[in-house]
Amino acid sequence: MSASTESGVVEAVGKELFIGGKWVAAESGKTFPVVDPATGRELCQVADASPADGVAALDAAVAAQADFAKMAPRERGEILRRAYELLMKRQEELALLMTLEMGKPLAESKGEIAYAAEFFRWFAEEAVRIDGGYATAPNGAGRFLITKQPVGPTLLITPWNFPMAMGTRKIGPAIAAGCTSVIKPAAQTPLSMLALAGILAEAGLPEGVLNVVTTSDSGGVMEPLIRDGRARKLSFTGSTGVGRKLLEQCADKILRTSMELGGNAPFLVFDDADMDAAVDGAMQAKMRNIGEACTAANRFYVQRGVVDEFSRRLTERMQALPMGRGTEKDVVVGPLIDQNAVDKVTELVKDATDRGAKVLTGGSGVDGPGHFYQATVLTDVPQDARLTHEEIFGPVAPITPFDTEEEAVAKANDTEFGLVSYLFTSDLKRALRVSEALEAGMIGLNQGIVSNPAAPFGGIKQSGLGREGGSVGIDEFLETKYIAVAL
Repeated sequence: MSASTESGVVEAVGKELFIGGKWVAAESGKTFPVVDPATGRELCQVADASPADGVAALDAAVAAQADFAKMAPRERGEILRRAYELLMKRQEELALLMTLEMGKPLAESKGEIAYAAEFFRWFAEEAVRIDGGYATAPNGAGRFLITKQPVGPTLLITPWNFPMAMGTRKIGPAIAAGCTSVIKPAAQTPLSMLALAGILAEAGLPEGVLNVVTTSDSGGVMEPLIRDGRARKLSFTGSTGVGRKLLEQCADKILRTSMELGGNAPFLVFDDADMDAAVDGAMQAKMRNIGEACTAANRFYVQRGVVDEFSRRLTERMQALPMGRGTEKDVVVGPLIDQNAVDKVTELVKDATDRGAKVLTGGSGVDGPGHFYQATVLTDVPQDARLTHEEIFGPVAPITPFDTEEEAVAKANDTEFGLVSYLFTSDLKRALRVSEALEAGMIGLNQGIVSNPAAPFGGIKQSGLGREGGSVGIDEFLETKYIAVAL
């Protein structure tokens, strides 16, 4: 990939705030850097919003809400459809942009652009399927009319690990439902969202419907908007710790909330599993996005009769993964997002080995520029190791043996999180028993990927509230109104 091609895709993106349909500088004139995690090199500077800029963005969303709510559902859907087509048309350059700011290999970035676009196509179709109801009162004396209306102006906060898809997963249903929004992307990866704002404007989205504020001070900019009272909903994807703080802030004005929070996904392999499928699924569930995903397999529980074979085969696969800058050909293991991420993974692996875990491959960072960590397999990981209770967010697969089905389920559920669980078995009865017993919002049964725009994505326990995607995703942006009719 040539330097001129890389600089070209970065230069093509707006670097200012997108408010009221216009690109505007931050009120203070300040900017902050966007850095390539593979090299440590600065890619560009983007506007650094202040609280006043956030209020201006909310002003624009509030001003646009009434007219946008009246727009025909078909017209809202057509805007999303056009945006879908533009995303797919520009998949190559958008993927390169994402790889430069986030680090994932180009093949994965291209996959994310397609995944992100699919949310727009899905919700383009859902926009015309918002329904209601008509019923006779039980005593026959009246009628019930049930209608659904937009929640109103929404606040959207997205993470750095899927910088485009986590945006479309929120923006798509908001637009389909008739809600305006203010969105704040992660400071590490603002460029994908700024590119998306330009695409939606090109697709015909009215001014003020989507407003993008980039900032190095997330809490300082967003808390005043949450407490303002004019926004009626917050949708957040990120850590459970931040989610708790946001829920406390939302309580002040009783905002509708949907939260997709942390995960600690167990990956269960029973001795009757198809071993080829289990290892393939493990690679998908662990190494998608370099392990930097809330859905990443975090704890591998493997029945004792097959634990040696599974460990050996997974180690061979992990050892063979090429590491490097995501723009390089055939690279699978790109950099982690920053040095803090590398330091955290290093601490978790050291804690596990100090407690008796064995390193089968990897186990350390990489010297030189960029934030790299080796693809790692650990075995004999004790249940009290930190990485069985904390999200790893890196390319580390910790393996622990188990003996019985009951033991496996108990270990899998021994966590405050409940986003996704993975299960590999050839026994249909066991598959159903264990799927029902696992405390998670999503189950990957004999497969290592669960994310799909047409399916409801979300967790239970401290992994979040509400669902994104699927036929229920739009409901998070709609209020149900009941009209009592006297006869």
